[in-house]
Amino acid sequence: MDSAFLTTAQIDPVVHDAAHGDAAAVRALTRLIAPAIRKYCRSRLGRRDLGYVCADDVAQDICVAVLQALPHYRDRGGSFLFVVRAIASNKVADAFRRAARERSHPTPDPPDVPVDDRDDPERRLVNADLGHELGRLLRQLPRRQRDILVLRVVVGLSASETARALGLSPGNVRTSQHRALARLRSLATASPDSLQPP
Repeated sequence: MDSAFLTTAQIDPVVHDAAHGDAAAVRALTRLIAPAIRKYCRSRLGRRDLGYVCADDVAQDICVAVLQALPHYRDRGGSFLFVVRAIASNKVADAFRRAARERSHPTPDPPDVPVDDRDDPERRLVNADLGHELGRLLRQLPRRQRDILVLRVVVGLSASETARALGLSPGNVRTSQHRALARLRSLATASPDSLQPP
């Protein structure tokens, strides 16, 4: 999500009251996050042919999931914006996975021109298997390292933004990221079939 569009200074002041059931704070929080989430979904999903999946529907799912997570949120020195970004990233990834499972293009005859192999079912299956294997390896990392990798690599936050979200220094984030990547490499090496496409 575009940090310039939604900032911790805007979102964090209302989170505490919203998390404790203040209806006005929940409405204010929803007004703050909904436009940023819609913009994020439209930029990620765009005009891709995803069957019945629509960017605005995914944005609505994200808003509902954020509000469901709100009562369980505990401020540990980070920002609630991290929670919003993580939920948004996961819901968009879910939309892509759902669309990949549901999509089919039946034709009476095979096409005469070569088909882009990015849309090939075998390629999608291989990528899904690689994603599951990467998830398995990530679960073997300590939680802090896993959170740093997800924020830095998947969500795309800078070291400074990640540091603010997790209550760390940017140097600590970089060091932990380096250690996490080294650990992932050693885990992947120890498991010879890991992350190797057939």
